[in-house]
Amino acid sequence: MKKFLIIVSLFSVIYIFWSCDSSNKPATGFEDVIYVVADSLEYEDLKVSLDAAFEVIINTPLPEKLFTLKRISSNQIEKIKNKKNIVIVAPLNSGSYTSQYIKSIVDKEIQKKLETDDNFILSKYDLWAKNQLVTVLSAANMQELEFKILKNKDNLLYAYQKISDKRLKESLYTPRYERKAIEGLLLRDYGWLIYVQADFKLAKNDKESKFVWLRRSPGSDMERWIFIHWIDNATPEYLNSDSIKAIRNRMTKKFYQVRGDTAYVVLVDSFYTTTEVNFNGRYALYTQGLWDLNIKGMGGPFVNYTFYDEKSRRIYMLDGSIFAPKYYKRNLIQQIDVILQSFLTKDEISKDRMDDLIDDIDESIKY
Repeated sequence: MKKFLIIVSLFSVIYIFWSCDSSNKPATGFEDVIYVVADSLEYEDLKVSLDAAFEVIINTPLPEKLFTLKRISSNQIEKIKNKKNIVIVAPLNSGSYTSQYIKSIVDKEIQKKLETDDNFILSKYDLWAKNQLVTVLSAANMQELEFKILKNKDNLLYAYQKISDKRLKESLYTPRYERKAIEGLLLRDYGWLIYVQADFKLAKNDKESKFVWLRRSPGSDMERWIFIHWIDNATPEYLNSDSIKAIRNRMTKKFYQVRGDTAYVVLVDSFYTTTEVNFNGRYALYTQGLWDLNIKGMGGPFVNYTFYDEKSRRIYMLDGSIFAPKYYKRNLIQQIDVILQSFLTKDEISKDRMDDLIDDIDESIKY
């Protein structure tokens, strides 16, 4: 999944609607749908800028949208108050129904900020449902509102992706379906931890190459692969796009092979991007793109985090790939991205948790 985004600036968070009571019920609906409360004519005028902010296209290899916008009018807002992602948008002084609605829910001081500050975005988490994000986008007039959306599009996208990742994390990280025996083995032997779902297998554990491969549904038409590779006694100099490409291709050529050693996975040169991100408090490079076989014939999307850990003096590469030619892959990519984000070094784990995981080690694990 394309990472959202480079280095994240502060996203203005204002607690509004004080008179509204947040529900304890979880927000509902699809993760990739954002409901846009707007008058029809104003929505058409703003559609280009809103699409640029939210309907970002990724190649999987087919083009898929990160989010899909669904417009509703302000008199229908009661119907979508339980939805996960909501944006309320209108010029503040247009006189439209949505404009009037915005004025009815924010005070004069906030209205002035909306009119005069092109970085000012109103956000409210858990307004009408748990793990919900509601954003109000407004400015003095249509032209200024378009400019504000485009100027802040990276932060807007980032905010909706992070809340979506949070919801997905809560649904994925379930102790009942956690393979603690594998987690404990990796933690004890290598000093790091990643969440292992019940249906993932330890496909490769190569101590010499410092390479671990977790594989889900091998041989099916919906495979997911995760590998963790690390370099000891490293320096941050490895953190560049060319090195990431070279290291990844070296690892996949060695371990992601089919048909003996004649076919192996490679990164597609024309379909990958590398950006700077914050990975759990660390500076990291995030690479997103497509993989293919060197002889063609199959392929899919991948995501990759590479960062330097100062305490261990290691470069870590965390990589997730999808092979699901018959399926929509946007959500699959997000799922594997969220699993990669569970990665921790031993210095970030409490002693009690470490002891618990190591106690669960199963030395008979096959790979």
